[in-house]
Amino acid sequence: MNALRNLPPRLAFLAVFVGCVVLLSFGLYLQHVKGIEPCPLCILQRYGFVAAALIALLGTIFNPRNILLKIWGVLLAAAAIAGGSVSVRQIWLQHNPPEMSTCGPDLEYMVSQFPLADLLPKLFQGEGDCAKIDWTFLGFSIAEWASVCFTLIIVIALWQVFRKQAKS
Repeated sequence: MNALRNLPPRLAFLAVFVGCVVLLSFGLYLQHVKGIEPCPLCILQRYGFVAAALIALLGTIFNPRNILLKIWGVLLAAAAIAGGSVSVRQIWLQHNPPEMSTCGPDLEYMVSQFPLADLLPKLFQGEGDCAKIDWTFLGFSIAEWASVCFTLIIVIALWQVFRKQAKS
């Protein structure tokens, strides 16, 4: 347990950043190689992973200490909570599919409302059905795996907030 306490915050942020990049890359692989179109909720989850990755990258670069580490941890947790709440909504839709295939406003409307869409339009386009399960691994859907990953990010972020730092 002492080794975990002495783990530099920078390494925890780096692990989150690398994990988010791997997850986003896998999502792009499923979309562009396997032909699985993301739904609007999948795209919002990608925004959550992008936000978490950017916060973690900045945490890696700046290596915050003391109160700044706590603030950085809260920001990371907030990004993961936002993305995780979207994944939970999609899981609910997958287990309770509506009679009509819909999960909110259409993709064109949603994309037009987010400023990142201007910068990364190819990354965040798709037309899939939010209630449809196109891919599973070990019996879990993409949304369920995303929820697990967002939960892990929240745990790491809260660990950063509440950890006792080793004396320098």
